[in-house]
Amino acid sequence: MTPAPVSPDKPSTPPLRANPVDAKKILTDVLRYTGLLAIAIAVIGGGLGYLFAGANGLVSALIGTVLAVLFASITAGSIIGAMRFDIAGFFGIVMGAWLLKIVVFIVILALLRDAPFVQTTVLFLTVIAGAVGTMLIDVIVVFRSRLGYVSDGVLPSDRDETEP
Repeated sequence: MTPAPVSPDKPSTPPLRANPVDAKKILTDVLRYTGLLAIAIAVIGGGLGYLFAGANGLVSALIGTVLAVLFASITAGSIIGAMRFDIAGFFGIVMGAWLLKIVVFIVILALLRDAPFVQTTVLFLTVIAGAVGTMLIDVIVVFRSRLGYVSDGVLPSDRDETEP
């Protein structure tokens, strides 16, 4: 079936373009929700840490919260900052941030291993809660977003061109 010709007196409507949310907004949402998660982990983990291990448990929970938020923020921040560069620069910045996170994490854990004020179980549980929580935030925010698969996608118009 061939489409009906468009009459010259009737202006043709331009094709509708997809209006997806951009990646920067998605990552900004991730950072916002990660901040809320940090508050929740600090309050709940700090309270439980204090309840079960005293002041050392509270300090350990706060350190674990800071570690989890710091690493999630480095990831999102490096991606936001790297968006201005070409693909090689983008991956260089993101991979550099990933390597930095690993080195910083190992150094911090080595420094805290024998610290008398650290309760290792509370620290471990808050870091795990932060890691799982930030992964869930990433999944939920990305699934709720409308990030397009192509940058120049054109959608068909809503009305049928064959109707008068």
